[in-house]
Order: sequence, then structure tokens, then C-alpha cells
Amino acid sequence: MSRTPIIQRSIQKEVFENLKYFPFISITGPRQSGKTTLCHLAGVQFQYLNFENEEIANFAIKDTKEFIKQYPNKVILDEVQKVPQLFSALMVHTDAQNKNGAYIISGSQNFLLMEKISQSLAGRVAVFSLLPFSLSEIFPTLKDKEKNWMQIAIRGFYPRLYKEKNIKTNLYYNSYIKTYVERDVRQLVNIHEANVFKQFLKLCAVRAGNIVNFNEIGAQLGVDNSTVRRWISILETSYIIYLLPCYYRNFDKRILKKPKLYFYDTGVLNHLLNITTEAQLNNHANKGNIFENFIIVDILKSYYNKGLQPDAFFWQDTNGNEIDLIIEDKTIINIFEIKSSTTPKLEFAKNLDKFELMAKAESLKIKKHLIYGGTETYKIQKLHITSWQALAQ
Repeated sequence: MSRTPIIQRSIQKEVFENLKYFPFISITGPRQSGKTTLCHLAGVQFQYLNFENEEIANFAIKDTKEFIKQYPNKVILDEVQKVPQLFSALMVHTDAQNKNGAYIISGSQNFLLMEKISQSLAGRVAVFSLLPFSLSEIFPTLKDKEKNWMQIAIRGFYPRLYKEKNIKTNLYYNSYIKTYVERDVRQLVNIHEANVFKQFLKLCAVRAGNIVNFNEIGAQLGVDNSTVRRWISILETSYIIYLLPCYYRNFDKRILKKPKLYFYDTGVLNHLLNITTEAQLNNHANKGNIFENFIIVDILKSYYNKGLQPDAFFWQDTNGNEIDLIIEDKTIINIFEIKSSTTPKLEFAKNLDKFELMAKAESLKIKKHLIYGGTETYKIQKLHITSWQALAQ
């Protein structure tokens, strides 16, 4: 069985640093993204408790005061959402203790965890989002023949796939969806027809990289608009999908305001599209959208790994002019065109140029980027042409 050493997480430094400033550190993210491992790495001198253990959970429930007395400081509390009454008691305890770096808390049900954090720990907790590996984290571990964006996109970024390299990708994602996604969703909403939800996931995958139309999805499934929105919200909170909002700064009142849908992991996305080989992906009608998903989520990870929440958008008007990604970064607006083509062409940047002209009227500073599927990185005038591999390096 082929194994690789533990891959250092880029976010670890930020987590460790913020233990100095907050009594609580919370690590959220999808199941199997490495949250427990990160907790151990960040809190090397911390005691570890997992509330999946019924004995520990029952102790915390039946005698909360004694539980906190036994575990007053330097403790990792995993799956802590299973003991909701503990949160207010921890708040009172840490306020009285007046020490930072007391607890690292994590859990797999992000919806329930964040609900309790917002109710009891607001202002006392630094919240970090740990996604599956980024390109920069895995790239040094890959052999030259593996440094192919399509192979990486199909494999995805979940840590177990890099710890146990002989795992069959299709088997892993089939099990992941059955074990985690469907089970978690059933605990949050009452889904009578499991097959309907499976079809819903597939419809989301088909729409990756596109503006999402809730009414259209509902009509295809035979469910109402509110049900679709609720399911979408749960998938967002579970870090399965990401909704990229539309950018509007009154350049043009004809802006579309529905979000675009992406998957946090392209392995899940490709599995739902039944793409298992490079040849299938290369010939797939959604290849361009999958590459776009691949790049956008990696850019988002670069912010999350610094403890930041980027102001990220797309832009599209009713004439079809579109910018794939916009990130407002202090005084500069970075705008991105993303193409899977291995050969960059200046015509790819035409919408970037149009947006730049509109931005000048607003006295906004623009930085233009073309990210593509080739290998060279350079600059032509004001256009930064960047290989996907440069993101990894």
C-alpha cells in the first residue's frame, strides 16, 4: 500500500498564531478534509476529546460543570456540535478564566456547529475553513507524469486519496457521497425520496460553472423552489458546493443577479458526471466549466488558508459579456478569465478589456489575469497570463 508523509497544511500557521488572540479556535470544513489532523498539528500539547465517543458525550451532558473542571484548558473538542448545551457553559468558563488558546473546536456538521458558535461564542472564536488540499499543497508530492490538471481534477483533493494512493477514486467518491453527503443531509432535512436527492446532486454537477436557476432544477425534480433552495443551502454549509455571487457596482443596470454554482472539490464533481478518465474529461462538453471550477476553488483556498474570506464575484450582463472571477483586494480589483486551452490567445481577454473600460469610469484600479491550461507564465502589456501550474508553485 503506497503512502505519502503527512502533507503540511498551509492554514496551520494561521491557526497556531490565532491561538494567542482567542479563547476558541474553530475549524470547519467538509467531512474528510483533514480537520482532526489539523487540530492535532495546531494543538500539539492539547488533550483530544471526540464526542462521537458516547461515554465522553454523556459525561459532558450529565455533568457539564464537572466536565469543564476536568478539561479546563488546552483541549481539542471534536464533533462538539453533538453536545449543544456545552457551548454556553464553555463561554462562561473561558470568560472567567480570561485566557486565550483554551479550546480548539471542530465538527463535521457545519450547519449545527456554526449555529451554536454564533449563539454562544461570537467575539470569542476565530473561525477557519479547512478545505481539501490546495494545488500548492499537493504539487510537490506529485511525480512529473501526474502534474496534469485533468488527472488532478478527476482525483480531487481529499487527503485520504493522497495518503493511500492505491485507493480507487471512483470507489472513494461513491462511498463518500453515500456515507457523508446523504447521511448528513438526512439529519438536517426530511428527505423521503433518497433517489430524488441523488438526482439533485447530479443536476448541480451538470450546472457547475453556470448560473443556477432554482425554478428549473425544481421543475426537473418535481419539487418546489423552497425545497431546492433549502437543499442548496445545506450543500453550501456542508462545503459541497459554493455559490459565487454576481458583481454589480452600477456599471450597468442590466446585470444578472443569480449566482453561479461550483463544487468545492472537482473529484466529487467529476464523479457525479461519471468522468473517471482523462480521455472522458478531455472530450466532455463541460471540460471548460470543470477547469474553471478547478481554478476558482483553488484561488478561494489561497484566501481561506490565510484565514481570509475573499470578496469574490463573477460578472455577466444581458449581452453575454462575462468575467469568470472578480476579487476585490483592498484598492485593486483582480479580474480573471479562465480557459482550459493549452494555448493562450489575446482574444480570450476581450471581456477583461471591456470591464476595464467600465471600471475606469468609476476610477477603479484593475489587474487583469488570464489563467489557462498550458505551462508558460508571462505578461503582455497589462495582461498577466498565468499557467494553472503557477498557482501550484
